[in-house]
Amino acid sequence: MSILGRLIGGLLVLLALTVTGPASAQNRAAVERQFQAWLDETIWPRARAEGVSRATVDEAFRGVSLNWDIPDLQPPGRSESTPRQQRQAEFGSPARYFSRGAIDGATAVGRQMARRHATVLARTERATGVPGRIILAIWGRESGYGRVDIPHNVFEILGTKGFMGRRADYFAEELIAALQIAEAGHAPNAAMKSSWAGALGQPQFMPSNFLKYARDGDGDGKADIWRSEADTIASIGNYLARHGWVSGRDWGFEVAVPESVSCTLEGPDQGRAISEWVDMGIRRVSGRPFPEHELRGEGYLLMPAGRNGPAFIATPNFYVLKDYNFSDLYALFVGHMGDRIQYGSGDFTAGWRDVGQMLRSDIAAMQRALEAMGHDVGGADGLPGFKTRRSIGRWQEAAGKPATCFPEAAMKSALVR
Repeated sequence: MSILGRLIGGLLVLLALTVTGPASAQNRAAVERQFQAWLDETIWPRARAEGVSRATVDEAFRGVSLNWDIPDLQPPGRSESTPRQQRQAEFGSPARYFSRGAIDGATAVGRQMARRHATVLARTERATGVPGRIILAIWGRESGYGRVDIPHNVFEILGTKGFMGRRADYFAEELIAALQIAEAGHAPNAAMKSSWAGALGQPQFMPSNFLKYARDGDGDGKADIWRSEADTIASIGNYLARHGWVSGRDWGFEVAVPESVSCTLEGPDQGRAISEWVDMGIRRVSGRPFPEHELRGEGYLLMPAGRNGPAFIATPNFYVLKDYNFSDLYALFVGHMGDRIQYGSGDFTAGWRDVGQMLRSDIAAMQRALEAMGHDVGGADGLPGFKTRRSIGRWQEAAGKPATCFPEAAMKSALVR
């Protein structure tokens, strides 16, 4: 078919989709044809420029069609202004992240894995400076130490998202990276499974991160993060080391924060020597002093539930963990789980108080109100990160109230007018 013919055909498909919507089988078939043309005319030339062979591309997409069940799709012909289906997502206590079942199960299996893989963990720790317990905790969190089923064909997922996802350019780049991985032969296509978001294998690397950080841990010349536990361990360690893990430092310490220390001092941009936090009255809940070398290093106040839960002095390594998954609770879970695996540590000393259930849309409304007052909340996304937490505390202090540094349902009527 000529270029003009393809353009006319594409316009007819877009018109049909705009009029009747993309749900019908007939319209989906038309979009499938567009998808196959996109693979041939857009993806193949880009892959070829990165050294990928035609045989690899053909094998990757043999039998692959669009996955219409993935969230955040923008099918051809659907206007960007088309309202998305909204879910009233809830945000509750951070305690839900630390459920008893998740903690106990991950700890027990993590200790088994520590014994089974002691040699490769020790070798990776020597090479990267990253403690084995931290690698184990990430591995456990991401894929249950390889026991969680990762069911999706990565080429189907990334092909769909690259063709008609809301972040299509990003996922098209990841698709090219996945094809480069296949070309290098790190694993057969049938083994290259991903999450619904396109994250690969046991460490859940996006393909571009695989190309940067995956490592051969078992000496076979491949970095098979799907089937090789040694490769998985080496790859996680390398990722953290390349993101700045400071050898010899811990991730953080649970502490007691006196009322004289404001919770508004939280955040990685308000760090100071740990010895200074001690001078302000902060103490480890264990009763033990901070290690001497940690006293000289920088630390950061971390209060993921404000005054409603445990508090910590985090080190720079905590924020390296956040580079793996940009969530305070994720990084806290990993650090805590690693401690439980290696040291047999128990629960946090301070409990998580019930903060009730709030809609993320309500928290976002509070965030917008705080922004209008000049506070930097880090974006009105409905999630109370450290910038939102301390902004709430500063607003409370300005009103002459005790700072709790955490959203509560009753705050909405005071903030949103």
